[in-house]
Amino acid sequence: MDQKQQLLLDATKRLIRRGAFPNLAKLLAKSHPADIAHLFRYLELKEQRILFNLIENAEKSANVLAELDHAIGAQLLEQLDKETITEVLQEMSSDDAADIIGNMPEDLADEILNIMHDEDSDEIEHLLQYEEDTAGGIMSTETFSLAEDCTVKSAIEAIQQAGDVEMVFYIYVVNEAGQLVGVLSLRQLLTVQPSKVLSDIMITDVFSVRTDMDQEEVARVVEKYNILAVPVVDEMNSLKGIITVDDIIDVLRQEATEDIYKMAGASEEELLYGYKAFKIASLRLPWLLVNLFGGVMTGYLMWRFKVTLKEVIALISFVPVITGMGGNVGGQSATIMVRGFATGRIDFTMLRQVFLKEVRVGLIMGSVCGVTVGLVAWAWHGNPYLGLVVGLAMVVAMVVASSMGVIAPAAFKKLGIDPAIASMPFVQTANDITGILIYFATATAFISFLR
Repeated sequence: MDQKQQLLLDATKRLIRRGAFPNLAKLLAKSHPADIAHLFRYLELKEQRILFNLIENAEKSANVLAELDHAIGAQLLEQLDKETITEVLQEMSSDDAADIIGNMPEDLADEILNIMHDEDSDEIEHLLQYEEDTAGGIMSTETFSLAEDCTVKSAIEAIQQAGDVEMVFYIYVVNEAGQLVGVLSLRQLLTVQPSKVLSDIMITDVFSVRTDMDQEEVARVVEKYNILAVPVVDEMNSLKGIITVDDIIDVLRQEATEDIYKMAGASEEELLYGYKAFKIASLRLPWLLVNLFGGVMTGYLMWRFKVTLKEVIALISFVPVITGMGGNVGGQSATIMVRGFATGRIDFTMLRQVFLKEVRVGLIMGSVCGVTVGLVAWAWHGNPYLGLVVGLAMVVAMVVASSMGVIAPAAFKKLGIDPAIASMPFVQTANDITGILIYFATATAFISFLR
């Protein structure tokens, strides 16, 4: 947080604490909507509601909501009367309004749509038909398109007269049936003769996405082709909407945040609970219980090898090293896989190459770490065979961990489960178990040399 935002946050909290709401309203009136939205992440729900109620008008409220998580926006609006909710939503773009209504209780959402009962509500109801995380769910229906028989002169005049439409980065050209047949940039439009017809100068090879395409796939299309906006079409290739680069940035941020939360065994839903410890704990507990089960299994395996451990008590010195290093290496490989799947840089056609690469990396790192810890074990306990056992177990454990970091996310992906779920908690637990097995199995094999 920069100094300006810190000062704004400190002033906001101080004014809320004193109950100086008129002064706070004046402060908000002078603040940019993005700066106001930034304050919400540092406030409890009660303070958020106070702040939101003090925003001066529906337009500014709408701009603030557009910067917030849609679920939080829905929570803030639910406290207001239905007429005010409607007024704010009508100031928002149809795609943002649809996302917020989609997070409201169904009965309230129906009432709001009935109150709106105009062109805006029709657009919102249309957008609500699509899944939230699809191209249809994030597109704006306020598009700018022209007929293919339109002249350049008429096209320029139409742009000048355009009102409530998304940013015009490109001119989309449609035929009589409303199907997308071409595209041209503003630069192209301004550098040709006014008498030219759009069908003569348009590019017919249009990058478009279907309404049911996942938002991550949409982001990859925009990233791959370096375009500022992408049109959305249905199965008949009819133009339904447009997704601009600002929406794509939101998608990338949302997907990256979601993956990071899942990899840590947490959930973005925690943000909705503020400081409610029991609610947040209930979200984190499932994967912690997986780790707990893994820890019990690790302890059980050590108990099964109690004879080996009793014979050579020095083995216990390196249990944390073996399990810890295996978990770290497996976590690194899993992270690479999760992000690779998320960004499209890894798919199943290259799984063999990725697997072999991670195995080689694990072997190199395992060899270096194995030699190091082996020498430490020899110097510490004065037994070269103990150093050999620890070093060899380290190498094998790290190679297996690297393999596990590739196999687990790939298996989850194949089963249609988000591979981020298979990352840190699952892989680390699995590697603790395999690491202990490898370590004590190796020690048992060399037990006659270790006594």
